[in-house]
Amino acid sequence: MPSLRDLSSERPVSVMVRGLMERVLNTEQLDSIFENHAKSQYRRELLFSSIVDLMSLVVCGIYPSVNAAYRAQASELNVSRTAVYDKLNGIELDVSAALLRETAGSMTDVMQFLGDKLLRI
Repeated sequence: MPSLRDLSSERPVSVMVRGLMERVLNTEQLDSIFENHAKSQYRRELLFSSIVDLMSLVVCGIYPSVNAAYRAQASELNVSRTAVYDKLNGIELDVSAALLRETAGSMTDVMQFLGDKLLRI
């Protein structure tokens, strides 16, 4: 994965947002949300936090697609592309709702902090 320093000259806002997202969406919290709210999906080799991290690379514009992000992270993920897409397609509504509910306050703080800065760019 490219380092944040390498990306900062190309996409300073994306890098800043990603850093804040990593703080708000930490691995332990994400995996706990999944464990507490998933009913039919299971945890094996591919953690929910890994999927969120992969998607953050796409959302922040670091990679143009899930496939591109997967290719860059394939050795770290150590699962097939099919496993990634299956996990993405199977995320349950309860898990998504809990993710939103449990991170909304922190994300609101981040958006308020970034709001003025993003308007200046």
